Amino acid sequence: MSAPRQRKRILLFLATVAILAAASALDPSGFRKHLRLDVEVARYREENARLKAENARLAREAISLRTDPNAIERAVREELRYVRAGEIVVRTDGDAGSPP
Repeated sequence: MSAPRQRKRILLFLATVAILAAASALDPSGFRKHLRLDVEVARYREENARLKAENARLAREAISLRTDPNAIERAVREELRYVRAGEIVVRTDGDAGSPP
């Protein structure tokens, strides 16, 4: 094959690649979609890591509520707002609308 003919083939190949790359970049379901999906995957990975940490925290809390009397008392006091007989409840401005 002669050098000018080989050069033409290389230029034709490069032009074809450039056209396909431009079409992929401009096509909504091409390269832009790929970049958008990469961002979405990263967001879901972060969310999964956050949920995994939350699940681990809740699992530890569930174990302590089954076995630790202090954890049970803390949960009852905080979530159900129970008080022991003889304790005095002092309300602050933030607690004004909630029951004792």
